[in-house]
Amino acid sequence: MLLVTAANGNQGKVLLPRLMAAGVTLRACVRSEESAQALHANGVTDVVVGDAADPDVLTRAMRGVEKVYYVGPALHPREREMGIAAIDAARAAGVRHFVFSSVLHPIITDLVQHEIKRDLEEHLFSSGMEFTILQPANYMLRHRLRAAFERDVFALSWALDRYQSMVDLGDVTEVAAGVLIDAEQHAGATYELVAPGRYTAHDLAKILSEVTGRHVTAERIDSETFLKATLGAESPTRFPYQARLLRAISDRYSSHDFIGNPNVLTWLLGRPPTTFEQFAQREFDAFTAKKASY
Repeated sequence: MLLVTAANGNQGKVLLPRLMAAGVTLRACVRSEESAQALHANGVTDVVVGDAADPDVLTRAMRGVEKVYYVGPALHPREREMGIAAIDAARAAGVRHFVFSSVLHPIITDLVQHEIKRDLEEHLFSSGMEFTILQPANYMLRHRLRAAFERDVFALSWALDRYQSMVDLGDVTEVAAGVLIDAEQHAGATYELVAPGRYTAHDLAKILSEVTGRHVTAERIDSETFLKATLGAESPTRFPYQARLLRAISDRYSSHDFIGNPNVLTWLLGRPPTTFEQFAQREFDAFTAKKASY
């Protein structure tokens, strides 16, 4: 039995079909009944619903499980506490192998979510369980291209001349599936997952221009506008923790590059990783096909 947490999130939606296609016996853990219904509709039969901060939910989720793929709650004020509780619950339940979805360069402690994942890595090291840690760069995500496809604008909330490395979500979940299926071969490993290329916002806009056949402009949005777009109009007062994390991201990425190396991902995939150019073309083709169907 293999448990996947946050199973209806960005990774889970792509990972679960891969695991089911490989015949893996799955259990999914999600927070809401709505997410559970979505998983049931896609063929997942064993779903635990509830707040992962609840010890009873963790106990039910871990019971009878041999392997865990743990994806923490994004921007959650109790992320550290919940991660430690999940590792402890897995150990208590006799889980043999714990695979942790971390982040590239968790040692960057002025990014709060990185520092938390660093602490969880340390706790996992000390747990006595077999482990594998995946450290992906920033995801290439479809929704980040919407403005470029619809309005010819590629927007970021940090300095446009800073370099960043990224990774395709499909490549990350392909690696995760391989690690989970053949866990013994990856025991004790920590893998950086980074696609080729280092890009400024202007570089990305140029690629999007080539893909769309139109001139796409890079545009910086201020952090407060970004907060409101991400968390809602009253974000600083209603979500102070999340607002602090998002401001820290904007500040860090405006003063430092965030880059990595693709060698490890290339080896794990056994092929060249997906480039941003390939990702953008794939998403633009899907966007165009969907628009033409209306």
